[in-house]
Amino acid sequence: MSKTRDFWNIFVFNSFHLTSKTIICIFIVAIVWGTTFLGIKIGVETVPPWFVAGLRQFLAAIILFPILLFKKELKWIGWKKLSIQMTLSTLMLIGANGLTTVAEKDLTSSLTSLISALSPVFIFIGSMIIGMEKFTFRTLIGLLMGLFGVVFIFWDGINDLANPDYRNGLLILLLAILCWGGGTIYTKKLHSENNNLFLNLFYQFAFAGVVQLIFAFTFSEEINVAKWSAQSISAIVYLAVFGSVTAFFAYHYLLKTLLPTQVSILSYVNTIISIFLSWLILGETISAKFILATAFIICGVFVINYKPGMLKFRTKQS
Repeated sequence: MSKTRDFWNIFVFNSFHLTSKTIICIFIVAIVWGTTFLGIKIGVETVPPWFVAGLRQFLAAIILFPILLFKKELKWIGWKKLSIQMTLSTLMLIGANGLTTVAEKDLTSSLTSLISALSPVFIFIGSMIIGMEKFTFRTLIGLLMGLFGVVFIFWDGINDLANPDYRNGLLILLLAILCWGGGTIYTKKLHSENNNLFLNLFYQFAFAGVVQLIFAFTFSEEINVAKWSAQSISAIVYLAVFGSVTAFFAYHYLLKTLLPTQVSILSYVNTIISIFLSWLILGETISAKFILATAFIICGVFVINYKPGMLKFRTKQS
């Protein structure tokens, strides 16, 4: 009886402690970031991957510029802080986001989102290596569940690894996940206050956009803007406006009003939404083994990252 009451409190009663703004931000982060893999896949259909990534970040910086100007928050942050933002931009935007975009040229949207869901596992392992986390029996269970999920992914498609494009796509995606993990751990190690997150993001977006556009002009096999479809261009604009700027605003607000562990729950929702939309809109095949792999990976990541009170969905006290 007490378990039933706790379940009701978590999913119904505690929702009344949330403001309408918090609920809107939850939906924005869950849904918008769940559509980014779909947006990337549509973008790279006719636009070279580095152009998709570079234009996305550069447009995000352009959007933030007048906002910061209007709020009189646009200023020079100094060389030391700039080097930190450039490091974060290199790892999180150029490395993680950029390489994921490149990988998705040869991988399905659903597979990319599912493998990317393993990033918290890599983050935990990296944190454990440098002494920020401790290995426990629960960790072992979570890692084994994630491993079983990976096995189910490639159970029927092991022969696909003979395809060099598919194989290279997986290797690039793995490198992207490692970059995201490195950036996350680097952020944790900084222990610095984010006095103006969006000013920092402006510098990150601008730096990443310029570097990725240089990569685009350097490494793209063919640059023919006439072949870029309206759908791909619209996807890039969507990724910039919603995937980068709007979702980051919402994510920042949630970090101020909810506990970080509670916000992390949304990453599981992102994966499910992404896989569903890949099936619904792109017509990607989702087999029973793929669904089972999704369940194993999401549960494994949840077990590894579970913290007491994680599901008690209440806002922070001011």
